[in-house]
Amino acid sequence: MSKREVLQFEGPAFLKQRLVLSILSQQAVRIDRIRSDDENPGLRDYEVSLLRLLEKATNGTRIVISPTGTSVMLRPGMITGGRIDMDCPTSRGIGYYLEALVALAPFGKEQMTATLRGITSNNTDLSVDLIRTATLVNYRNFGLEEGVELRITKRGSAPKGGGEVRFICPVVRTVKPLNFVDPGRIRRIRGIAYATRVSPQSANRMVESARGELNRFIPDIYIYTDVYKGAEAGFSPGFGLSLVAETTNGALMTSELCAEAGEAPEDIGSNAARLLLSEISRGGCFDSTHQWLALLLMVLGPEHVSKTRIGKLTPFSIQYLRDLRAFFNTTFKIKPDAQTSTVLLTCLGTGYTNVGKKTT
Repeated sequence: MSKREVLQFEGPAFLKQRLVLSILSQQAVRIDRIRSDDENPGLRDYEVSLLRLLEKATNGTRIVISPTGTSVMLRPGMITGGRIDMDCPTSRGIGYYLEALVALAPFGKEQMTATLRGITSNNTDLSVDLIRTATLVNYRNFGLEEGVELRITKRGSAPKGGGEVRFICPVVRTVKPLNFVDPGRIRRIRGIAYATRVSPQSANRMVESARGELNRFIPDIYIYTDVYKGAEAGFSPGFGLSLVAETTNGALMTSELCAEAGEAPEDIGSNAARLLLSEISRGGCFDSTHQWLALLLMVLGPEHVSKTRIGKLTPFSIQYLRDLRAFFNTTFKIKPDAQTSTVLLTCLGTGYTNVGKKTT
């Protein structure tokens, strides 16, 4: 592995993805001007917690933060996995940290077992429900499905949290190349309506409202109600709905919504259903929240051509493609398909091998 110069970026945007890509590519990174013009300059508490988490998940990683907190330098070490235990600040959801672990865990030295505590669902980050029912299921397209598990032991709504999840992910030596260009047609819709420290009827009202929107299109709809009480319900009242539509070829389209103060369960149900219909109309084999995972694992695949079809590229995915080029020197061939309003993406994998995994 040739040691290139330190990659330099500016600003707090896309901080998490750059730190994760730095560890995977073993390429040192420096990020400057982190909110330097802000009234409260520097790293936020959740970003510092992310750095701590990356330090726990690796061995030999060196992180240097400037005295003002507006600059951070990371020299990556080896991904070790193992047991991780962490209390996440309530400024972001557990999903913010789980996304980083989802990208790193398969390439560790040993199986990762991470216990994270904090907010399980909010409207900023992916909820733990969607990570369990969609993100980790998308692993299967790359041959990563056996033994992967996310267990929700307690739920915690915003603003005080109090939830707890356990993420277990075995390690692999290599991932499979991807050839997934035909998403198929929507076959069924599943969902989870959760309620914590509110009337159990809130979950049923969300289900009825969502079914009212979706039953016009497809009969195979099942939305589970997940009502938590007592110690398992966290410290704050709240309710929300996450939906996953599965196609005949295994593509997953997702949407979710959590209630803000004063919102009715009926509004949450119908709005989440409309968000799902909007996501389905985009087309493609991966929805907008999981485009990054497909792009990353395509790059980390063997030295074969990987190919997939996605809907309109989100601004996040566009920046992710630029960062993948910076860290892995890999570019994608992007071919718009005007007939379906989708994009065909093709790339040559880097032949990434997890050298830490013991060979048996």
